[in-house]
Amino acid sequence: MQDLTPLLVLKPGGGTVICGILNLTPDSFSDGGLYLDKRSAVDRAREMVDEGADMLDVGGESSRPGVSPVSVDEERRRVMPVLEEIAGKIGIPVSIDTCKSEIAREALEAGADIVNDITALDGDPDMGSVAAESGAGIVLMHMQGKPRTMQENPQYGDVVSDVIGFLSGVVEKAVSAGVSRERIIVDPGIGFGKKTEHNLEIIKRLSEFKALGQPILIGVSRKSVIGNVLNLPVDERLEGTAALVACAIWNGADVVRVHDVRYMRRVARMVDAVKKGISWSEES
Repeated sequence: MQDLTPLLVLKPGGGTVICGILNLTPDSFSDGGLYLDKRSAVDRAREMVDEGADMLDVGGESSRPGVSPVSVDEERRRVMPVLEEIAGKIGIPVSIDTCKSEIAREALEAGADIVNDITALDGDPDMGSVAAESGAGIVLMHMQGKPRTMQENPQYGDVVSDVIGFLSGVVEKAVSAGVSRERIIVDPGIGFGKKTEHNLEIIKRLSEFKALGQPILIGVSRKSVIGNVLNLPVDERLEGTAALVACAIWNGADVVRVHDVRYMRRVARMVDAVKKGISWSEES
Protein backbone atom coordinates (compact mmCIF):
# COMPACT_ATOMS: atom_id res chain seq x y z
CA MET A 1 0.00 0.00 0.00
CA GLN A 2 1.25 3.48 -0.89
CA ASP A 3 2.37 5.93 1.76
CA LEU A 4 -0.71 8.12 2.20
CA THR A 5 0.98 10.69 4.42
CA PRO A 6 1.27 13.35 1.68
CA LEU A 7 -2.46 13.01 1.02
CA LEU A 8 -4.03 12.34 4.37
CA VAL A 9 -1.80 14.18 6.81
CA LEU A 10 -1.76 17.43 4.91
CA LYS A 11 0.62 19.92 6.49
CA PRO A 12 0.15 23.70 6.55
CA GLY A 13 1.72 25.14 3.43
CA GLY A 14 1.48 21.87 1.51
CA GLY A 15 0.46 21.96 -2.14
CA THR A 16 -2.97 21.00 -3.41
CA VAL A 17 -3.39 17.31 -4.23
CA ILE A 18 -4.52 16.64 -7.80
CA CYS A 19 -6.79 13.60 -8.09
CA GLY A 20 -7.27 12.37 -11.65
CA ILE A 21 -10.61 10.81 -12.61
CA LEU A 22 -10.70 7.48 -14.45
CA ASN A 23 -14.29 6.42 -15.18
CA LEU A 24 -14.62 2.88 -16.54
CA THR A 25 -18.29 3.35 -17.34
CA PRO A 26 -20.42 3.63 -20.48
CA ASP A 27 -22.67 6.31 -18.98
CA SER A 28 -20.72 8.81 -16.88
CA PHE A 29 -21.91 12.34 -17.65
CA SER A 30 -18.63 13.58 -19.11
CA ASP A 31 -16.33 10.77 -20.22
CA GLY A 32 -18.62 7.75 -20.30
CA GLY A 33 -17.50 5.15 -22.83
CA LEU A 34 -14.00 6.52 -23.39
CA TYR A 35 -12.12 3.93 -21.35
CA LEU A 36 -14.13 0.74 -21.56
CA ASP A 37 -11.28 -1.51 -22.70
CA LYS A 38 -8.42 -2.23 -20.35
CA ARG A 39 -5.66 -0.95 -22.62
CA SER A 40 -7.17 2.50 -23.14
CA ALA A 41 -7.92 2.79 -19.42
CA VAL A 42 -4.39 1.83 -18.37
CA ASP A 43 -2.93 4.19 -20.97
CA ARG A 44 -5.08 7.04 -19.64
CA ALA A 45 -4.00 6.26 -16.08
CA ARG A 46 -0.34 6.47 -17.04
CA GLU A 47 -1.02 9.63 -19.04
CA MET A 48 -2.53 11.33 -16.00
CA VAL A 49 0.52 10.36 -13.96
CA ASP A 50 2.69 12.01 -16.62
CA GLU A 51 0.44 15.09 -16.50
CA GLY A 52 1.10 15.47 -12.77
CA ALA A 53 -1.68 13.62 -10.94
CA ASP A 54 -0.91 12.95 -7.27
CA MET A 55 -3.54 10.21 -7.06
CA LEU A 56 -6.11 8.51 -9.29
CA ASP A 57 -9.76 7.75 -8.56
CA VAL A 58 -11.05 4.72 -10.48
CA GLY A 59 -14.78 4.04 -10.74
CA GLY A 60 -16.98 1.48 -12.46
CA GLU A 61 -20.43 2.85 -11.64
CA SER A 62 -21.79 6.18 -12.78
CA SER A 63 -23.31 8.47 -10.16
CA ARG A 64 -24.79 11.01 -12.56
CA PRO A 65 -28.33 12.20 -11.75
CA GLY A 66 -31.02 9.71 -12.70
CA VAL A 67 -28.70 6.74 -13.10
CA SER A 68 -29.61 3.19 -12.06
CA PRO A 69 -27.17 1.13 -9.96
CA VAL A 70 -25.10 -1.69 -11.46
CA SER A 71 -24.53 -5.15 -10.03
CA VAL A 72 -21.47 -6.20 -8.06
CA ASP A 73 -20.47 -8.55 -10.87
CA GLU A 74 -20.68 -5.84 -13.53
CA GLU A 75 -18.76 -3.34 -11.43
CA ARG A 76 -16.11 -5.98 -10.74
CA ARG A 77 -15.82 -6.77 -14.45
CA ARG A 78 -15.23 -3.11 -15.23
CA VAL A 79 -12.71 -2.15 -12.57
CA MET A 80 -10.67 -5.12 -11.43
CA PRO A 81 -8.67 -5.79 -14.63
CA VAL A 82 -7.59 -2.15 -14.70
CA LEU A 83 -6.81 -1.97 -10.97
CA GLU A 84 -4.68 -5.09 -11.25
CA GLU A 85 -2.61 -3.29 -13.89
CA ILE A 86 -2.14 0.04 -12.12
CA ALA A 87 -2.62 -0.23 -8.34
CA GLY A 88 0.75 -0.20 -6.65
CA LYS A 89 2.48 0.02 -10.02
CA ILE A 90 2.25 3.63 -11.19
CA GLY A 91 3.96 5.41 -8.33
CA ILE A 92 0.94 7.25 -6.88
CA PRO A 93 -1.97 6.16 -4.69
CA VAL A 94 -5.09 4.77 -6.34
CA SER A 95 -8.59 5.24 -5.00
CA ILE A 96 -11.54 2.95 -5.75
CA ASP A 97 -14.78 4.89 -6.24
CA THR A 98 -17.42 2.46 -4.99
CA CYS A 99 -20.22 2.14 -2.47
CA LYS A 100 -19.99 -1.69 -2.35
CA SER A 101 -17.80 -3.21 0.36
CA GLU A 102 -17.14 -6.31 -1.72
CA ILE A 103 -15.65 -4.24 -4.53
CA ALA A 104 -13.73 -2.11 -2.04
CA ARG A 105 -12.22 -5.19 -0.38
CA GLU A 106 -11.12 -6.72 -3.69
CA ALA A 107 -9.71 -3.41 -4.90
CA LEU A 108 -7.71 -2.91 -1.71
CA GLU A 109 -6.40 -6.47 -1.94
CA ALA A 110 -5.31 -5.69 -5.50
CA GLY A 111 -3.29 -2.72 -4.27
CA ALA A 112 -5.68 0.24 -4.08
CA ASP A 113 -5.02 2.65 -1.23
CA ILE A 114 -8.21 4.65 -0.69
CA VAL A 115 -11.96 4.02 -0.81
CA ASN A 116 -14.10 6.84 -2.19
CA ASP A 117 -17.61 6.14 -0.90
CA ILE A 118 -20.20 8.61 -2.17
CA THR A 119 -22.76 7.16 0.25
CA ALA A 120 -20.53 7.89 3.27
CA LEU A 121 -20.91 4.35 4.71
CA ASP A 122 -24.69 4.38 4.23
CA GLY A 123 -24.79 2.22 1.09
CA ASP A 124 -23.15 -0.85 2.61
CA PRO A 125 -22.92 -1.55 6.36
CA ASP A 126 -19.62 -3.39 5.93
CA MET A 127 -17.74 -0.54 4.23
CA GLY A 128 -16.40 0.97 7.44
CA SER A 129 -14.96 -2.31 8.67
CA VAL A 130 -13.37 -3.01 5.27
CA ALA A 131 -11.58 0.33 5.35
CA ALA A 132 -10.60 -0.11 8.99
CA GLU A 133 -9.21 -3.63 8.57
CA SER A 134 -7.16 -2.68 5.54
CA GLY A 135 -5.78 0.57 6.95
CA ALA A 136 -6.97 2.34 3.81
CA GLY A 137 -7.86 5.97 3.51
CA ILE A 138 -11.51 6.79 2.94
CA VAL A 139 -13.39 9.67 1.34
CA LEU A 140 -16.81 10.37 2.86
CA MET A 141 -19.15 12.46 0.72
CA HIS A 142 -22.41 14.26 1.37
CA MET A 143 -25.33 13.41 -0.90
CA GLN A 144 -28.98 14.28 -0.36
CA GLY A 145 -30.98 11.29 -1.61
CA LYS A 146 -29.73 8.73 -4.12
CA PRO A 147 -28.26 9.31 -7.60
CA ARG A 148 -31.53 8.35 -9.28
CA THR A 149 -33.55 10.97 -7.40
CA MET A 150 -31.06 13.39 -5.84
CA GLN A 151 -31.75 16.30 -8.18
CA GLU A 152 -35.53 16.23 -7.70
CA ASN A 153 -35.87 19.58 -5.90
CA PRO A 154 -33.26 19.23 -3.13
CA GLN A 155 -33.96 21.44 -0.10
CA TYR A 156 -31.82 22.74 2.78
CA GLY A 157 -32.13 25.08 5.71
CA ASP A 158 -28.61 26.45 5.45
CA VAL A 159 -26.76 24.22 2.99
CA VAL A 160 -23.31 24.73 4.49
CA SER A 161 -24.42 24.12 8.07
CA ASP A 162 -26.49 21.12 7.01
CA VAL A 163 -23.65 19.51 5.06
CA ILE A 164 -21.09 20.19 7.79
CA GLY A 165 -23.42 18.59 10.34
CA PHE A 166 -23.82 15.52 8.17
CA LEU A 167 -20.10 15.14 7.53
CA SER A 168 -19.30 15.56 11.23
CA GLY A 169 -21.63 12.66 11.96
CA VAL A 170 -20.21 10.32 9.33
CA VAL A 171 -16.63 11.05 10.37
CA GLU A 172 -17.54 9.89 13.87
CA LYS A 173 -19.32 6.86 12.39
CA ALA A 174 -16.17 5.91 10.49
CA VAL A 175 -13.99 6.37 13.57
CA SER A 176 -16.40 4.18 15.56
CA ALA A 177 -15.99 1.51 12.87
CA GLY A 178 -12.24 1.57 13.45
CA VAL A 179 -11.06 3.91 10.71
CA SER A 180 -8.20 6.15 11.81
CA ARG A 181 -9.30 9.78 11.90
CA GLU A 182 -6.04 10.69 10.16
CA ARG A 183 -7.12 8.66 7.13
CA ILE A 184 -10.50 10.32 6.55
CA ILE A 185 -11.14 12.90 3.83
CA VAL A 186 -14.48 14.73 3.57
CA ASP A 187 -16.24 15.78 0.36
CA PRO A 188 -19.18 18.25 0.43
CA GLY A 189 -20.60 16.56 -2.68
CA ILE A 190 -20.88 19.26 -5.32
CA GLY A 191 -23.75 18.31 -7.63
CA PHE A 192 -25.08 15.53 -5.42
CA GLY A 193 -28.57 16.55 -4.33
CA LYS A 194 -27.88 20.25 -4.68
CA LYS A 195 -29.19 23.09 -6.82
CA THR A 196 -26.85 25.51 -8.55
CA GLU A 197 -27.14 28.04 -5.74
CA HIS A 198 -26.31 25.36 -3.16
CA ASN A 199 -23.15 24.35 -5.03
CA LEU A 200 -21.98 27.95 -5.37
CA GLU A 201 -22.66 28.66 -1.70
CA ILE A 202 -20.58 25.66 -0.66
CA ILE A 203 -17.62 26.80 -2.76
CA LYS A 204 -17.98 30.36 -1.45
CA ARG A 205 -18.02 29.22 2.17
CA LEU A 206 -15.71 26.22 1.89
CA SER A 207 -13.43 27.57 4.61
CA GLU A 208 -16.15 26.78 7.13
CA PHE A 209 -15.62 23.08 6.48
CA LYS A 210 -12.16 23.40 8.08
CA ALA A 211 -13.96 23.16 11.42
CA LEU A 212 -14.30 19.43 10.75
CA GLY A 213 -10.55 19.01 11.10
CA GLN A 214 -10.29 16.72 8.05
CA PRO A 215 -8.76 17.24 4.60
CA ILE A 216 -11.36 18.49 2.12
CA LEU A 217 -11.83 17.02 -1.35
CA ILE A 218 -13.80 18.95 -3.95
CA GLY A 219 -15.11 17.56 -7.24
CA VAL A 220 -16.33 20.30 -9.58
CA SER A 221 -14.86 19.10 -12.87
CA ARG A 222 -17.18 19.76 -15.84
CA LYS A 223 -20.26 19.61 -13.61
CA SER A 224 -23.71 20.99 -14.33
CA VAL A 225 -23.24 23.96 -12.00
CA ILE A 226 -20.78 25.26 -14.60
CA GLY A 227 -23.14 24.55 -17.46
CA ASN A 228 -25.96 26.27 -15.63
CA VAL A 229 -23.97 29.42 -14.91
CA LEU A 230 -22.26 29.69 -18.30
CA ASN A 231 -24.92 27.98 -20.45
CA LEU A 232 -22.32 25.62 -21.89
CA PRO A 233 -22.34 21.90 -22.78
CA VAL A 234 -20.13 19.48 -20.90
CA ASP A 235 -17.33 19.57 -23.50
CA GLU A 236 -16.92 23.35 -23.12
CA ARG A 237 -16.52 23.63 -19.36
CA LEU A 238 -12.73 23.75 -19.02
CA GLU A 239 -12.55 27.44 -18.08
CA GLY A 240 -15.49 27.14 -15.71
CA THR A 241 -13.84 24.14 -14.06
CA ALA A 242 -10.60 26.12 -13.70
CA ALA A 243 -12.46 28.99 -12.05
CA LEU A 244 -14.20 26.75 -9.52
CA VAL A 245 -11.00 24.81 -8.82
CA ALA A 246 -9.18 28.09 -8.13
CA CYS A 247 -11.99 29.33 -5.85
CA ALA A 248 -12.11 26.00 -4.01
CA ILE A 249 -8.37 25.92 -3.38
CA TRP A 250 -8.37 29.55 -2.24
CA ASN A 251 -11.17 28.75 0.21
CA GLY A 252 -9.52 25.65 1.67
CA ALA A 253 -9.76 22.60 -0.61
CA ASP A 254 -6.88 20.19 -0.06
CA VAL A 255 -7.68 17.77 -2.89
CA VAL A 256 -9.31 18.56 -6.24
CA ARG A 257 -10.80 15.71 -8.28
CA VAL A 258 -10.52 16.55 -11.98
CA HIS A 259 -10.66 15.16 -15.51
CA ASP A 260 -8.21 17.60 -17.08
CA VAL A 261 -5.17 16.91 -14.93
CA ARG A 262 -2.56 18.83 -16.91
CA TYR A 263 -4.50 22.09 -16.89
CA MET A 264 -5.91 21.88 -13.38
CA ARG A 265 -2.47 21.12 -11.97
CA ARG A 266 -1.30 24.43 -13.46
CA VAL A 267 -4.29 26.23 -11.96
CA ALA A 268 -3.59 24.66 -8.56
CA ARG A 269 0.09 25.60 -8.66
CA MET A 270 -0.67 29.22 -9.43
CA VAL A 271 -3.21 29.49 -6.61
CA ASP A 272 -0.85 27.71 -4.22
CA ALA A 273 1.93 30.12 -5.20
CA VAL A 274 -0.23 33.15 -4.39
CA LYS A 275 -2.06 31.85 -1.33
CA LYS A 276 0.58 29.66 0.30
CA GLY A 277 3.79 31.13 -1.06
CA ILE A 278 4.85 27.76 -2.44
CA SER A 279 7.72 27.99 -4.92
CA TRP A 280 7.48 25.44 -7.73
CA SER A 281 10.21 24.41 -10.13
CA GLU A 282 9.54 25.37 -13.74
CA GLU A 283 7.73 22.76 -15.82
CA SER A 284 6.26 22.50 -19.28
